Amino acid sequence: MVIAQGGLLSHGSIIAREYGIPTVVNVGPATRLLRTGDTLEVNGDQGTVRILSRPD
Repeated sequence: MVIAQGGLLSHGSIIAREYGIPTVVNVGPATRLLRTGDTLEVNGDQGTVRILSRPD
């Protein structure tokens, strides 16, 4: 998951951690760069999000 606002103790972060879902939080306006259908690489350990591909 990529979350614009929040922290390690926000609801979304806690639920993602419970289910083992990689999550990066507090990315702010960077979410505006993402589009529906983008394939992302989310590295929760490093706190990075990378766009791998976009739909045509």
